[in-house]
Amino acid sequence: MAWISLVLAGLFEIVWASAMKQSHGFSKVLPSVVTIGGMIVSFGLLSWSMRTLPLGTAYMIWTGIGAVGAFAVGIMVFGEAVSPMRVAAALLIVSGLVVMKLATP
Repeated sequence: MAWISLVLAGLFEIVWASAMKQSHGFSKVLPSVVTIGGMIVSFGLLSWSMRTLPLGTAYMIWTGIGAVGAFAVGIMVFGEAVSPMRVAAALLIVSGLVVMKLATP
């Protein structure tokens, strides 16, 4: 259950990061509320997963899911640039997540 909680925490990180972009510096109410709500849920799930998972593993997986997910949302939703170097960087993050998962007892 800790791993499921951690993945959900990472997904909510993508939600709040995307909503923060749409809030335009917290000047729009609905995206601002989604940002704060997403943060609360994400941090809560991360905290719950850390009851059993090591700190370094949990934090790395959480930030990795958020980073790669936000990268993908930026491309698909916000029309951000795609370049071979940016894709390679995202793939390096994913490979690091896989290695960390395999290295965690």
